[in-house]
Amino acid sequence: MHSADAEAVSLPAPRRDSLHAILATTRPRQWIKNALVIAAAGAAGALGRDDVPGRVAIACLAFCLLASGVYAINDVRDAPEDRLHPVKRRRPVAAGELNPRAATALGLSLTLAGLLLCVAVSPLLLLVGAGYVALTLSYTLVLRHMFVLDIVAIAGGFVLRAVAGGAAAPVALSRWFLLVVTGSAVFAGAAKRYAELGREDARRRVLDSYTPGLLEAILAGSAVVALLAYLVWAFQLPVVQGVPWRPLTAVAFAACLLRYGALVRAGAGESPEDVLLSDRPLQLAGLAWLVLFVLEVNAAS
Repeated sequence: MHSADAEAVSLPAPRRDSLHAILATTRPRQWIKNALVIAAAGAAGALGRDDVPGRVAIACLAFCLLASGVYAINDVRDAPEDRLHPVKRRRPVAAGELNPRAATALGLSLTLAGLLLCVAVSPLLLLVGAGYVALTLSYTLVLRHMFVLDIVAIAGGFVLRAVAGGAAAPVALSRWFLLVVTGSAVFAGAAKRYAELGREDARRRVLDSYTPGLLEAILAGSAVVALLAYLVWAFQLPVVQGVPWRPLTAVAFAACLLRYGALVRAGAGESPEDVLLSDRPLQLAGLAWLVLFVLEVNAAS
């Protein structure tokens, strides 16, 4: 590395003002996970019904607010640990750009706003939203330090997003679809721990309980469960206009799993949203799945 490059790397990042610090604390990049709220209703074939799109959109916004609220509270709780992490030390609370009291007030306000939006849609969605908040806060405070339960908690957050989509529509979600989400969510949680296990700096204490072999077994097992459940779900519907649209989506889904798994083995996976937003082959596979799924929905309507 040239001396100029080394000097540039060593320079501290510019300090953010209050507005940008608040925005960074809400972590809008991670809102991509809440697309699962919309996908769940879409998988049930409900997005074209009456006021369902509006209800699902409000539910998705509610979960964005709930997630950001928990992130703010989490940042206050994790600030001392984050300051030792090469990346997380740039979080506004850890960097001293946002007062812990202000971050706590922000977190509580966003959480309350998210729950109020859930109430506006349905009491059932409020129950799911409250469960999501309880689970994620439990993860922040306790579960992330507990062997295996940390992965279960991460997966639970994804599953509750899918359940929220069904509650907002409202529709009953297929058990096979929920199994697909569960398997994929466990896969993402194990991938996160696998990537963290490869780091030598700022390791979580719970990582001492894991081995690469164990996490690889969880990754392989959860991927198999997700793919098999997807195949069952995909082949439940009859062929539409002579074209097996839903089974064809299974090919794109398998490609997404394989590509994500390859990225995890290469050291990625600690931040799922970064993987999704940065890897072009994974994006193309995801786009192929979306196009095939939309074609199937249109053909069946």
